[in-house]
Amino acid sequence: MPKKPELKWGTKRLRGRIWWVGYYAGGEQQWESTHSTDEKDADALLEKRYIELKTGTYVEPSADRVTVSELFDGLLRDYRRQGRDGTKSYDWLEGVLRKHVRPAFGLVRAAKVSYGKIERYIDARLQAGAANASVNRELALLHRAFVLGRKTGLIRVVPAMPEKLEENNVRKGFFERGPFVLVRSHLPEDLRPPVTFAYWTGCRKGEILMLQWPQVDLIERLVRLEPGETKNDEPRAIPLGSELLEVLKMQKEIRDQEWPNTPWVFFWYATGERIKCFYDSWREACKKAGLVNQDGKAAPLFHDLRRTGVRNLVRAGVPESVAMRISGHKTRSVFERYNIGSESDLHWAARKLDQYVEGQERQRQQSQAPATVPANNDNSMTISESTVRKTAERIN
Repeated sequence: MPKKPELKWGTKRLRGRIWWVGYYAGGEQQWESTHSTDEKDADALLEKRYIELKTGTYVEPSADRVTVSELFDGLLRDYRRQGRDGTKSYDWLEGVLRKHVRPAFGLVRAAKVSYGKIERYIDARLQAGAANASVNRELALLHRAFVLGRKTGLIRVVPAMPEKLEENNVRKGFFERGPFVLVRSHLPEDLRPPVTFAYWTGCRKGEILMLQWPQVDLIERLVRLEPGETKNDEPRAIPLGSELLEVLKMQKEIRDQEWPNTPWVFFWYATGERIKCFYDSWREACKKAGLVNQDGKAAPLFHDLRRTGVRNLVRAGVPESVAMRISGHKTRSVFERYNIGSESDLHWAARKLDQYVEGQERQRQQSQAPATVPANNDNSMTISESTVRKTAERIN
């Protein structure tokens, strides 16, 4: 236990009836109220601050005045430091903070955020019709903001968070070959290559649209994703099947002839600029293909191609460990959510079951087949056991 601080390190004094303590932290003198009239409380606070400074756990008293809004500002700065500003995830983060979390917590001092206040926020959001998954994402942002604030010394304590709400909104959409080809045919020509890449590989949309030509090896028939270019920051090598290889060869010819300076694999043919968003085109293609929901809106998502790619890899007999490496799934639980079935899979399973049972029946019949006795003319004839027995009786 460190020694009790001496006055040359820290000091105490009365202001009215309240004891205050003074000490140096980070080269600056700090004055802090004990909110007490007892001198022993001043000695205890000095000793506590002394220990915190020696062990590196000290946080300035001003932390008690930090608002949650300031923590959210730190969260946005952290995203920008990671180079994620301007991305879809950054826009989503900014929107969620602005619409929901800041109005509820922004003006509250971080030290005053309690477990109960967070629970009341959850109840209010659910009553407003928010999905469990949405509430969970919002609470994750709140928790992350507090963790960053604690690491940077802005606050002292991270509040306890309620348990995550149960989520049961996992999408199960995917494309059979026919509907996929039909949707692709209704897309503009420059959008067909990235859609084909998604169908064959199960890669994420962001990974596909950020591909550059140095990552493509048409001779080795591989596309390489380096660390920092994938969601989980792990490198991957993606094999190119025959159809996909031909698509990329054609894409390179167009690039070399029209836009030789563009580094992007998937670009707008009219400008040579990287394709970033094509939601409207995708929606119109789905509608023209007749893939709409009850409200007349486009039913499939581009992300359904990722589920399709994963499922096709597994159905083609690719070992699941290899399929996970290609698609970039790090955990098996998430991979299994993508490796889902369809009605055609059920029919396929039924046919396999029929074939199995028929095979078992043939084996049973063969095991009970009557004996075969060779005739003088080298031909075979089948004689039942009862016939053999009757013949034997006559001979006797």
